[in-house]
Amino acid sequence: MSILVILAHPKPGSFNHAIANAICERLQAGGKEVIFHDLHAEGFDPVYSAAELARDAVLPPAIERASQEVLAAEGIVVIHPNYWSTPPAILKGWLDRALRPGLAYRFQTGPDGKGYVQSLIAAQAALVVTTANTSDEVDQAVYGNPLENFWKTCVFGFFGITRFKRCSFSPVIVSSPEQRADWLEQARTAAQTLFLSPGEYGDK
Repeated sequence: MSILVILAHPKPGSFNHAIANAICERLQAGGKEVIFHDLHAEGFDPVYSAAELARDAVLPPAIERASQEVLAAEGIVVIHPNYWSTPPAILKGWLDRALRPGLAYRFQTGPDGKGYVQSLIAAQAALVVTTANTSDEVDQAVYGNPLENFWKTCVFGFFGITRFKRCSFSPVIVSSPEQRADWLEQARTAAQTLFLSPGEYGDK
């Protein structure tokens, strides 16, 4: 099984790219197969078309591949900058198109008559690394830490993934080379702990 790593940053050579490289190298050194996608470099189309809404839709090859990779991955890593307290549009489009109802999850009805989500993906752990120019203190005090809630609760919590870690690095714009080197090591350590030392986060 593989670790799926998704990068969403428009500028080649960005600090986000350095983070992705550091994580991929650490996972590969630990013996993991890594499937890496740089959404911008690949020209991923984030637009969810009307034709894809049908449950039995014939998917474009790129979306079929993305869906199958998500289904099979034992772990998921996402790296992106903070845009207006949300993921970049290209990444949100990847979520919309790759995590398809009927493939990645389905809604079921329990014995009590209440609905619940049945996850169909294999992943048991997820790591999200975000960068920003707003400090974490301001992000939490003023905005309520929206990216933490989005990824931990709305996305991976939806799939029942409790082994979750988010690293937030900010403010990047005034960071020194020493600070960035420390952040890269934090990202490597998070990947090491989450995917090469199972059980560190959560109870799965």
